[in-house]
Order: sequence, then structure tokens, then C-alpha cells
Amino acid sequence: MLDYSKILSGTVQDIKPSGIRKFFDLLNGRDDVIGLTVGQPDFVTPWHIRVAAIESLEKGKTYYTSNSGTIELRTAVSSYMKRRFGVEYDPGKEVIMTVGGSEAIDIAMRALISPGDEVIIVQPAFVCYAPICSLCGGVPVLVNTKEENRFKLTEEELRAAITPKTKLLVLPYPNNPTGAVMTREDLEPIAKVLWGTDIMVLSDEIYCELTYGREHVTIASLEGMRERTIIASGFSKAYAMTGWRLGYTLAPAEVTKQMLKIHQYAIMCAPTASQYAAIEAMENGDEDVRMMRDEYDRRRLYMVGVLREIGIQCFDPEGAFYVFPNISKFGMSSEEFCKRLLDEQGVAIVPGTAFGESGEGYARLSYAYSVNHIAKALERIRNFIS
Repeated sequence: MLDYSKILSGTVQDIKPSGIRKFFDLLNGRDDVIGLTVGQPDFVTPWHIRVAAIESLEKGKTYYTSNSGTIELRTAVSSYMKRRFGVEYDPGKEVIMTVGGSEAIDIAMRALISPGDEVIIVQPAFVCYAPICSLCGGVPVLVNTKEENRFKLTEEELRAAITPKTKLLVLPYPNNPTGAVMTREDLEPIAKVLWGTDIMVLSDEIYCELTYGREHVTIASLEGMRERTIIASGFSKAYAMTGWRLGYTLAPAEVTKQMLKIHQYAIMCAPTASQYAAIEAMENGDEDVRMMRDEYDRRRLYMVGVLREIGIQCFDPEGAFYVFPNISKFGMSSEEFCKRLLDEQGVAIVPGTAFGESGEGYARLSYAYSVNHIAKALERIRNFIS
């Protein structure tokens, strides 16, 4: 009998499974549950985007594209970034189309991190950054942001985390799970700390189109930051294209050249039909994005308002499609609160600790659901609080 503990990678065995998935396992076999867990738009991909993919299949465009993706799509992404966020990238040398934003994060980290390098990771945050860092042999350095600072990374927190071994800062804004955003005024002190260092920034901007009351600002647009920033983004959230598995990286040519090697050997290229759909999204999808963003905003205001009405303290999210209420006053851990809510009222939300230890005392609720669905869940939460 083989002892797999001696055969399997020790690094992989030491990585904890996703806290989100751990909680989802509790839902198995439960038909009575109303969930507010999924970070996935409830909208179907707009029809004209689907048509573009269908037409590509009808025309037999079913072959590999270039490793980086079609030049037409890379050009469309470059034009979009210049038009929307004021940064320009060479589609021939500085853009890679990836299998979702997840692969974009993975190849960025693998291209930068050597064993022993330290990576500053802002938390609470999506679950993948620290495990990927560890798989690269890097050392995650966790910076726990605070509600009183609106879950933004501060200059002081960044300075305190930097050591001679620091290689990379992961900046995940707009933020999942908190809904926090970093404005230009918030980003400028961060940029100044990094000037004159060799520290790179991985800016995860997958929610860049989902901001409310303000426009997204990419740190790459600030003075001296384009040369040290890798932007990871994609189509899943803004265009309701989660299942199409398409993302991209934007980075200086020399960095892109190294990321492309990893992408070539691990992936080859992103799905061809998805790339033709994405060209249509980039060129003609602005109105779709506005419509979906306006609807998310309506749900955001409704959810925050009801939570406060029933006595749950709630930070006002300005981006993404989540709220991150403070449940500490109820005298339970985040996991206990969420498990009891599930057992007693049949409502599924995600414990804040799924996004790092700093999430203790919080829970994540997604408003990527219809208002009717949200209303039913909130009524059960009201009953639970009572």
C-alpha cells in the first residue's frame, strides 16, 4: 500500500482547501436553502456576444490561436484600457489572453516569485493569492486591513510590511469580499512608497467596471507605476461571462515575455470561441455593462439598507457585488454564525474567515441575485437575528 503522504508534494499538502468550498460542502443535499454565496452574475451573457461566438463556430474558427491570443482581441483590450482607464499597452508585446483572471494571477506570480521571496497580500481578499505564492516557493506576508479605514491598504501598513525580501504587492481592488475600492488619492501614497524599490505590483482588477458613484482608477496610470505593475483582469464579472473562462494580463514587454513562456507550456492558448465573443464585448458591450452595473447598484443599496434596518452593522461597499457586514456583536465566530443561519433558517452566506483571519467577525453576502431572491434571504436573516 503506497503512503501517498510521502509521495505527494509537501507544499501542496500543506495548503488548506478553500474556505469558500469548505462551507459549500455543507449545502450538499439541502433543497430548502436560499443562497447568497455565489460570486457570479445572475445575468446571461448578452446575446450579441453569444452570437459572435456562434458565428465563429459556424465559420469553422475552431483552431488554436497564437499563444497570446488573437491580435484582434489584444488590440481591442488595449483600446478599451486606453479609453476607459487611461493606460496604453502594446497589443503585440504587452497583452496575453488567459484562461480566466485566475490564470492571469497564476502566471504573474510564477513569473516573478523565486523561493524565499516575500509577497505582501492585502486581506480580507479572494482566496487564491497566498496558496499560489506558496506553490511558487514564496512567503505570503498578510496585511490585515481594517473596517475603520474602509478596508483600504494604508501607506503605514505597507511600509511596515516591506522587508529586503519583498518582491511583490498584491493589490485586489475593487475588493472581494469587502467591496472596498482604492481611489486615486488612496493609491498615490502607495505608489510613492514603492518608487525607488524593485517591488512589483499585481493589481487584480477583475471588478474594475463594477464601481458605484466613482470611476475605477488603476494604479498603473499613476506616475512611475506602469513599469512595475501587472494588471490581471477578465470578462467574467463585468460581461457575465464566467463560463467562457477568459482573462488577460497587461504588463511591460519584458515581464509579458516571461509570463508567456509559462502560458505556452501550461495552457497553449485561451479558448478560441471565447476570444471572438470577447472582441464583441470589448467593442460593443459598454451599454450591457452599464445596465448590469445599475442593477447591481440597486441591489446593493437595498441589501445594505435592510441589513442596517435589522440591526446588522454594514460597511458601505463601493465596488464588486458583495457586502461584508460586521456580525461580531452576536457573540459567535463567523463560521458558527453562518452555520447556525444555515441550519436554523436555510440561508447560506460565507464566513469572513474564508477570506483570511482578518475576516473573523464578518460574513460575505453576494447581491449577484434577483431582488426577490435577496428579499427572501434577508427576511430569514431578520428572523434569525430576532
